[in-house]
Amino acid sequence: MIETQSGPTPLISVVICTHNRADYLNKAIRSVLDQSLPGDRYELIVVDNASTDHTRETVRAFEPAGNVRYLYEGTLGLCHARNTGWQQARGRYVVYLDDDAVACPGWLAAVKEAFATAPDIGVVGGRVEPIWEGERPAWLSDDLALGLTILDWSDTPKFILDVRREWLVGANMAAPTAVLKEIGGFHPGLDRVGTRMLSSGDVYLQKQILRRGYSCLYHPMMAVRHLVPRSRLEKRWFIRRYYWQGLSNAAMQLIEESPSIVRRASLAASMVFQLLRSPRKIESLVRPVDDPRAFTQKCYSFVTLGHIAGLLGALGR
Repeated sequence: MIETQSGPTPLISVVICTHNRADYLNKAIRSVLDQSLPGDRYELIVVDNASTDHTRETVRAFEPAGNVRYLYEGTLGLCHARNTGWQQARGRYVVYLDDDAVACPGWLAAVKEAFATAPDIGVVGGRVEPIWEGERPAWLSDDLALGLTILDWSDTPKFILDVRREWLVGANMAAPTAVLKEIGGFHPGLDRVGTRMLSSGDVYLQKQILRRGYSCLYHPMMAVRHLVPRSRLEKRWFIRRYYWQGLSNAAMQLIEESPSIVRRASLAASMVFQLLRSPRKIESLVRPVDDPRAFTQKCYSFVTLGHIAGLLGALGR
């Protein structure tokens, strides 16, 4: 179901994809409507990804603002919801905001400014600050905190050249609609589907944009605050999160290289061999630890384990 709105063509289309998070969604929408950019310069599209809660009623309450649109995407999966968003967007630029995030003042103004800085910008993103629902654990290092979608690369704008080292996140990311159309949007083989913690659709998108000769810009003034639920402040969540990161890395590799079964087995064997060569890494998989550096190593070892599993068919590919 698609509900449209007539009127002047906006410069920016803000897209919030949501699944059964109506209570969080209310704050996300309000933070967009409170932006300083005039309302006729942007539209807000909420993509309801097969929700069964009161998402539709939540969005309806904001429709009198005049620039709020509701879309329903029945195929479960973040990639499908994000693609529905840009495909139905009327703006020149599409900006993604998570349903459990709130845009900081000046967010949309920073998006507008960023795209005005250079003609070849294919994607721009900014700072993501945490909203801690509980106390930050002592064992949580800054490196591991990146898995919570916390991002702060610089106090000044900078171009991202290698997404293996620095990247933007889909919780706070924008791209020209034409560029999204050129690359085909988000790959359907990546990102969340229900409780599956597959990720990296945003990183893969950035890779595709860079390969086509566009630039990737980090702009710190394009800032949002993102919820860190209490349930994610447990070691078992991080272990699962980083194991799935390994699966996600394998999924990207399979998409990019399309290796044969023999090649996949060879790659997996090489990773197993490297893991076995380090007793410290093997021990880290099973030994309980509280030291931040040791726990970081433990999670990184689970990334390797997930990558191996993904190459060997754990993703059903």
